Amino acid sequence: MRIAETVTFGGSGLDRAGRLRGDAEGLAGLLKAGRILPVWRGRPLCADGGHLGWLEAGHPALAGADAPVFLGLDGDLPRFAADISHWSAEAGAEAVQAGFFDPSFQTHPALPGALGFGELRGVMLRLSPREAELAATAKALVQWHRSHRFCSACGAPSAPTEGGWHRRCTVCAAQHFPRTDPVVIMLVTHGNRALIGRSPGWPEGVHSCLAGFVEPGETIEAAVRREVLEEAGVTVGPVRYLASQPWPFPASLMMGCHGIALTEEITLDPAELEQACWVSREEMLTVMAGRHPAIKPAREGSIAHFLIANWLADRLD
Repeated sequence: MRIAETVTFGGSGLDRAGRLRGDAEGLAGLLKAGRILPVWRGRPLCADGGHLGWLEAGHPALAGADAPVFLGLDGDLPRFAADISHWSAEAGAEAVQAGFFDPSFQTHPALPGALGFGELRGVMLRLSPREAELAATAKALVQWHRSHRFCSACGAPSAPTEGGWHRRCTVCAAQHFPRTDPVVIMLVTHGNRALIGRSPGWPEGVHSCLAGFVEPGETIEAAVRREVLEEAGVTVGPVRYLASQPWPFPASLMMGCHGIALTEEITLDPAELEQACWVSREEMLTVMAGRHPAIKPAREGSIAHFLIANWLADRLD
């Protein structure tokens, strides 16, 4: 699939500069010359109309932030991210909503009103490929540090090292590395039709490709076949890899595949799927155009939307 990396959060050619991560003194110098992306409770700082909001080291909005993590070199400009989730919005400020997607935009008193913290799902399509890669990396790393503050070997506190790409236990010296969970997401077809489904709790009408986590000791191909059989009762034969997408919600790598169904009858696992159905190319065109009376498409920017759109355009090869 020649256009595989054009998916949102796909590779932009960022120089992650792993060679510089072990030089603490050098990183301190880069921090002074670089720019920092604040992340508040999983939300990157961004402008109301799109684009990320980068701050200089020492900015008042970064007061009390965790140690910045080094994202890499954007050309000659060092890029970092810092977690400021300790900050609490002032009384009366717009509250952050719970749910599948929160469209609220939280401003900070030390920043101009045009800048605020928005959910990445809501701004990802307005970001350049480079900004999208930086935002996905920042969100995933910051959330990993927040959830892995203690050593899984002995339970003692751990501390960030290597520019934020490792954590080392302060007692037993065990090293810990950022976690990425492998997930298969599959466009399953049978002739002129594709299999789509919806999980309980999704917005009304939204359908997507089936997906699931890869289990230990399992290949990508086996995971595709197992997940489709478990969730929809459909047997899949040939499977091929198409494209991947970092999906920092919270920390997955979505591995997009194409599977050829050998059977058609659907038997739902209600714990996983609320509904599943076969949709023809002609009907899918209506779905993707937003004109279907009952089915809404996968979110634009997701690899599911990407795979379906390219299936319709006959560009999976």
